[in-house]
Amino acid sequence: MPDDKIVTAAVLVIGDEILSGRTKDRNIGTIATHLTSIGIQLREVRVVPDVEAEIVTALNALRRRYSYVFTTGGIGPTHDDITADSVAAAFDVPIAVDPRAKAQLATYYNARKLELTPARLRMARVPTGAELIENKVSGAPGFVIGNVVVMAGVPDIMQAMLETVTPLLVTGAPLQSITIEIDQPESEIAAVFGAHQRRYPDITMGSYPLLRHGQPASDLVLRGIDPERLKLAELELRAALRLPK
Repeated sequence: MPDDKIVTAAVLVIGDEILSGRTKDRNIGTIATHLTSIGIQLREVRVVPDVEAEIVTALNALRRRYSYVFTTGGIGPTHDDITADSVAAAFDVPIAVDPRAKAQLATYYNARKLELTPARLRMARVPTGAELIENKVSGAPGFVIGNVVVMAGVPDIMQAMLETVTPLLVTGAPLQSITIEIDQPESEIAAVFGAHQRRYPDITMGSYPLLRHGQPASDLVLRGIDPERLKLAELELRAALRLPK
């Protein structure tokens, strides 16, 4: 059951293809939306290349700072899939073919009358001490070690893994949000909005400019874990901006 404590997370996206622009990331938004819905606040996203030293440095920094780190990418069968090795290095533990992962892969490929080749068996290599995340889509499991959740980069597989691992996560109070639409540009409401943020330091407030009906407008978004406090902040802001309640 969620409680009132704040649980935080970071996402570490691993892959040269993301940094080169060849692959457009679809996972960050999916993870962010899902974590928000279950009471985990996503605080940071980093993207690193397929370089072990870069992955280890980023992972160690993030796992010490946040409740969880979710990684995507780099757990496939080719030479550049080095996430599992890098995670093992970050935790300073050995990595080897895990009998549980091998059995899952064997079941998957046998059902399709395909051979469990050395390249495919590479996806069964897991750091010592990790728990597996079942992969119902393509057989090769992800894993959890410490507060790090290691998932595939393919969006459909990543989403399936994320749903599978969710019951194992500690969650906090869900972050709720309220949007106030105002037909004025940010420059006209900035002073009032800034003063309101200072009165409510526990409520996260953001302003997002846009064109509404072809005219400058703003969406003011208030976020917090206490619904009564959030509603009070909304009502007072509407009063300060002379908007209807």
